Amino acid sequence: MKKRTGKWWGMGLLSSALVMSVFTGVGAASNDSFNEFGTERVLIQSDSDVRTGYFAGPLEVRHDFGEDGFTLDVNSDQLDQLKSDPNVKITVLQKLKIAEYIEEDQASEPEFSPAAVVPWGIKAIYKNQSLSSTTGGADVRVAVLDTGVYTQHPDLTANAEQCNDFTQASPVVTGACNDAHGHGTHVAGTVLANGGGGAGIYGVAPDAKLWAYKVLDDSGSGYEDDIAYAIRYAADQSAQLGVKTIVSMSLGSSGKSTLMESAITYANQKGVLVVAAAGNSGPTVNSIGYPGALVNTVAVAALENVQQNGTYRVADFSSRGKSGQAGDYVIQERDVEVSAPGRAIQSTWNNGGYNSISGTSMATPHISGLAAKIWASNPSWSSQNVRVELQKRAKGNDIKGGSSAAVGDDIASGFGFPTVQPGDQ
Repeated sequence: MKKRTGKWWGMGLLSSALVMSVFTGVGAASNDSFNEFGTERVLIQSDSDVRTGYFAGPLEVRHDFGEDGFTLDVNSDQLDQLKSDPNVKITVLQKLKIAEYIEEDQASEPEFSPAAVVPWGIKAIYKNQSLSSTTGGADVRVAVLDTGVYTQHPDLTANAEQCNDFTQASPVVTGACNDAHGHGTHVAGTVLANGGGGAGIYGVAPDAKLWAYKVLDDSGSGYEDDIAYAIRYAADQSAQLGVKTIVSMSLGSSGKSTLMESAITYANQKGVLVVAAAGNSGPTVNSIGYPGALVNTVAVAALENVQQNGTYRVADFSSRGKSGQAGDYVIQERDVEVSAPGRAIQSTWNNGGYNSISGTSMATPHISGLAAKIWASNPSWSSQNVRVELQKRAKGNDIKGGSSAAVGDDIASGFGFPTVQPGDQ
């Protein structure tokens, strides 16, 4: 039997009280929860100004979210003082460690040449097993919020348009998005790798432009406020530049976050499409993580290169939706929306080579790339039009393989597996 561990590519949680089975509640932080600098990240909501005059010295705000409050780093004494003030509402932001979905008997090491110019997942979404290259996505921006991206990779460098770091100085360091982890570079390649002049690998939409946003640190963990800020930043950039933008997030957590929800709503209102991983906690029912579980986000499940009941099979690690919400083709909270290849996916890596890894993290960029192709082919469409088209195509390619998969809308594959259609650019 294959030995496996399924975990989230994680992010910070707004409220640990929402997931008491895993995390301690707000106000119950221990010394072990402080970072290497002896501080904790907190969200402050107060009518009084605690930034100046509250402590001996002023506190530096990391992100100001207006009516939603502001975040800053405090030491243990400052945290205790804030918690003792009844006029201050304080929420400790949790920082989670990310982990790949790993099958120990299928360990993969980076390679300097791809096993195939067009990986199996790209061929599957194009419905063409003899595919030798890909096209599409022109004039669409895909913001990959992840561990950063090695933008000098030969298959990515021509696509890179923005490279920003949201994990360092507040609020953002422009021109920096170093990926010491590899995950973000892998995700970016699946979206839009351009083949590197014929010697590299192809993604779904090689004509799209990359906005590489580092929101997770080099160990693969990140605070929820940094991610929320990056979503808003992408939405503002999209509006200011007048470009079509997709936010792609191969990350998540088990707890719902109002900061994240607010940021995604803001992005939707700016015309941005948001796509996120469903999570790697399957085949347990009702295991979809956030932000993928939000109704304003396209949640993506993972398929594997195995045929069952005449279709691809949903991977066992892929999170399942909420029971009782299948069959209606209506997206509710904690629903899987669509599915895409996510097991044994080869893509670009942060050493300039290639690597094969698995997870809904890998399925998500397939859908982000497809959305870019659809939008480029229909430039007058809104982001909502693109989402409806994804759903329509998924209905036409039902997935019936895997635990909880069934005919029609199900909790494993959602509406199905949307694919490239004739006429897509």
